[in-house]
Amino acid sequence: MPEKTPIIYCRCAYANVLPREVKDGVLRKLCESQTPVQAVSDLCEMSARRDPRLAELATQAEQGPVRIVACYPRAVRWLFHAAGSPLPKEQVEIVNLREQSVEEATQALIPAENHG
Repeated sequence: MPEKTPIIYCRCAYANVLPREVKDGVLRKLCESQTPVQAVSDLCEMSARRDPRLAELATQAEQGPVRIVACYPRAVRWLFHAAGSPLPKEQVEIVNLREQSVEEATQALIPAENHG
């Protein structure tokens, strides 16, 4: 996906299923590289509340490529679906912080020349 692709970053504030060092490390690297990122507190909680921002994010993904930094891709897709705002099958890249290291996630999100 192009480097200007919007990034939606889940802080996983309530579920605490993401390794803290990974989620904090990736967010720090994104900030250091000045990569634009839209952080949300917790996609699981947003889905449970049927937060209207999920519909906005799904619409954004329909209009062009989007990267979502969270956990398992199937879980992220289901969260949007359960909230009544399914993600399009195309144009969405989900970076899985449950299985990727800070370095792997950073390489997927930030152009090589901006790695710090």
